Amino acid sequence: MPQNLPASRIVANYLRMTPTTSRARAKPFGLLAFLSLALAACAPADGRLTSIPQGAAAQADWAFETSDVPLDPGFRFGRLANGMRYAVHQNATPKGTALVRMEVAAGSLDESENERGFAHFVEHMAFNGSTRVPEGEMIRLLERSGLAFGADTNAQTSFDRTTYMLDLPRNDPALLDTALMLMRETASELSISPEAVDRERGVVLAEMRDRNTWQLRNLEDQIAFVNPGARYGKRMPIGTAETLRGATAEALKAFWRREYVPSQATLMVVGDFPPDQVEAAIRARFDTWAAAPAERQPSAGPVLPRDRDRTAIYIDPALSERITASRNGLWLDEPDTIEQRQENLLREIGYGIVNRRFLSVARGVSPPYRGAGFGTGDVFKAGRTTNLVVDTVDGKWQRGLIAAAEEYRRALAYGFTPAEVAEQIANVRTAARNAAASADTRSNGTLVNAVLALVRDGVVPSTPASSLQRLEALIPQITPASVLAALKREAIELKQPLLRFQGRKEPEGGAKAIRAAWRLGMRENLDRHEDAAPAEFAYTTFGQTGTVLSDRVEPGLNIREVRFANGVMLNIRRTDVAKDRVLAQLTLDGGDLLDTRNNPLATEMTPFLPNGGLGKHSQDQLQTILAGRTVSSDIASGADSFVASADTTPHDLELQLQLWAAFLTDPGFRPEGEVRYRLNINNFFARLRATPSAALANSIGGILSDDDPRFTLQKVEDYRKLTFAKLKEDISDRLSRGAVEIGVVGDVDEEQTIAMVARTLGALPPRETAFKAYEAERKRGFTADRTRRTIRHTGPADQALIRLTWPTRDDRDLQEVLALEVLRQILQIELTETLREKLGKAYSPSTGSAPSRTWPGYGTFTLAASIDVTEVPAVRAAIAETVASLRDAPVSDDLLLRARQPILEAEDNKFKTNRGWLAVVDRAQSQPDTITRSLLARQQLLAITPTMLQNLARRYLQAKDAVEVLVLPEGAPEPQ
Repeated sequence: MPQNLPASRIVANYLRMTPTTSRARAKPFGLLAFLSLALAACAPADGRLTSIPQGAAAQADWAFETSDVPLDPGFRFGRLANGMRYAVHQNATPKGTALVRMEVAAGSLDESENERGFAHFVEHMAFNGSTRVPEGEMIRLLERSGLAFGADTNAQTSFDRTTYMLDLPRNDPALLDTALMLMRETASELSISPEAVDRERGVVLAEMRDRNTWQLRNLEDQIAFVNPGARYGKRMPIGTAETLRGATAEALKAFWRREYVPSQATLMVVGDFPPDQVEAAIRARFDTWAAAPAERQPSAGPVLPRDRDRTAIYIDPALSERITASRNGLWLDEPDTIEQRQENLLREIGYGIVNRRFLSVARGVSPPYRGAGFGTGDVFKAGRTTNLVVDTVDGKWQRGLIAAAEEYRRALAYGFTPAEVAEQIANVRTAARNAAASADTRSNGTLVNAVLALVRDGVVPSTPASSLQRLEALIPQITPASVLAALKREAIELKQPLLRFQGRKEPEGGAKAIRAAWRLGMRENLDRHEDAAPAEFAYTTFGQTGTVLSDRVEPGLNIREVRFANGVMLNIRRTDVAKDRVLAQLTLDGGDLLDTRNNPLATEMTPFLPNGGLGKHSQDQLQTILAGRTVSSDIASGADSFVASADTTPHDLELQLQLWAAFLTDPGFRPEGEVRYRLNINNFFARLRATPSAALANSIGGILSDDDPRFTLQKVEDYRKLTFAKLKEDISDRLSRGAVEIGVVGDVDEEQTIAMVARTLGALPPRETAFKAYEAERKRGFTADRTRRTIRHTGPADQALIRLTWPTRDDRDLQEVLALEVLRQILQIELTETLREKLGKAYSPSTGSAPSRTWPGYGTFTLAASIDVTEVPAVRAAIAETVASLRDAPVSDDLLLRARQPILEAEDNKFKTNRGWLAVVDRAQSQPDTITRSLLARQQLLAITPTMLQNLARRYLQAKDAVEVLVLPEGAPEPQ
């Protein structure tokens, strides 16, 4: 949680993150994708394997060799004589950077019963010494080159693969050589010494402890129910405590040698390097990797198509109410071809329509469910599963399940309407057109993901232009009947499905009642779906076109600053970093500064305003009206302003501005938005203390502010009684009169942009010409009580969390702000090496520095570590010793280099993306010092010395000044 975030905003942010619908699409979306997202840092497997002859793997190196989908010629693919594959693409977005990835087709599915967790353990050992890199030096080597551990240097293990990732901040051939050297070391030269294994074991076990959450336990139960006996359910990537404690260096080496063979590895380099240079460097590093036989990965199954008519109930106090209806089927082996892509598109449209109907129902004034979703996805290559997921308010599962079952039946019985198909086509076509228009400036990440899709799923990377051409040719042939037929060819009929209930209390009537509700929903009489009457966007004129009062180009960064006669400010910076893309932001005076001690929840419901639509259109109507347009209606309440951001196109920029102008002049405040907010309140408060991090996040604001209600979580009743009527009363003055500043960055015509704003926001009635001072509201104190605090969580009995917070300062002094950030990075490095690498007490200690721009004189410096309850005294002592060392002596030049270099590289690269530009363009007129600070940052970073950092530590990080908060399980004794 951000340090300066008001506690009330925690609730709104949580509710906004709660899905309103379970969105399911055609393959490969489904359980596999969900598992990959949920567990993307570990992996599972069992049984001895059969070997694949080396020659057999070479018969079909890449999926595009047997596909009629035209390959994007910008890629260069190859396979070395030893069997290792590689992919290269020269790309300059962001300019002068590159991504290096190595994926090994080995994960937890490849583990035997006694090797559970070994794939993930080996991934950890890749950072712990090799032939050319002594133990503990790999991360240091990369830090000196500007790669921060975790942000730019990372790895993840899944069920079927392990991926190593390096993000290079500059296109230096020497740095590329270092990256390839480290990948080769990982592939064939790891030390995996007994001493290093023993040290890393504590880290892996700490990660296992931290991952033991109510979400993971629910997932494990869900897998066991839907696919009982399946191998992947018994091979969670993290492994088991027994196998991890029993892991020896020799056993880990045996797994590594068996699985890390050239024919199972793919190396990817995408970035600002000549392909010939990259290919030569790859060959120089990897040609000598000795070939070895690869063992076939065991099936993730079995997945049982005939499994049906079972019901299960899973209870956990943190779980919101959900029922899932599932049926399994055979895996559909569908290689990537033009014909198959057409089939997949039809399916995608079908699933999209069904889920659009669910969403429309959920947006009602009295919805039967909070959200619902329908989709089919692969279970690896062992089978496929069709799911209908229904999220309900506690105790309302029967109504929700019946309503969702009826909607599912209606879709499959009567099919879809032309208008529904047209809406989905509009969205698909716009996405394809946008991709084609910006193809020349696709990001490194986009291109790497295309290679990963090829390696993992056999999806051929084609050019966006060719994809658009094929789509346009297909669209005239798409009919409601063809869409329904394609959906039915993949989706498994939910006849006598597996029904699983999850929630915080037993459903009344138990399993029999659940099954009875399903049967009722499957036999209720149905009417056909009827489309609502089409409507046109009603907000295109806002009065007389605004006039420009002033127009200048700021000299430092060449930002064009325009002020209209009505007070609206516009800042424009044309860039060429993303073709046909525009980032825009509207900033409105107010935000959390409207929250007062007497009215601390004034802006709490702001993020839900879009759910209330506009005066002339509901949110649901807007979704249809704006189909195929690249616009956004989201808004948030920030520390000192309301902020609305949009990633749009030059074509849709004026519509985005119209949408914002409509929001300021005629917000809907419809009851549907109020309902969306209230439906999720109980879930948030039920999970207040479900994990140590949740307990801390929901308590720390009150602790540090001496229960100032602006920063303290209020009672659940206070949130339940909030209404749009109150929100309207609290913010309408700002909507109608508050100062407005607009930032526009990207592929724009400046004169056209000025004209667009003149016709929209510049045409509104006069507004305040400057953001208000809010002097009284900007006062924020830091508690004078430095006694240790203990709060309790309701999670596992071995989980604890310790956090120290020091008061610092605001952000007025740029050099001191930057020095505090370097000091934070130094402490991050030191704590990682101490708590993680040396002691094995914590998986991921964290640090933070948050000098405030909003509250004068206020700022915080924090450190935190998730630990075992038995380790509190030892960790507390290690933290105290580490912080004291920063006060007692200047840091070494090498440590300063390792901490500062990633910050410098980020500084050098900040204007290589539109988002980096927007950070200074958005408030260029109201906060001009942001530009000056941006220009001075590098120089002032380089001026930071070890002595300066020591003085900062002495000034701010005294033991007596820290507020220590310890989070312990309910009932656990206080440590001595």
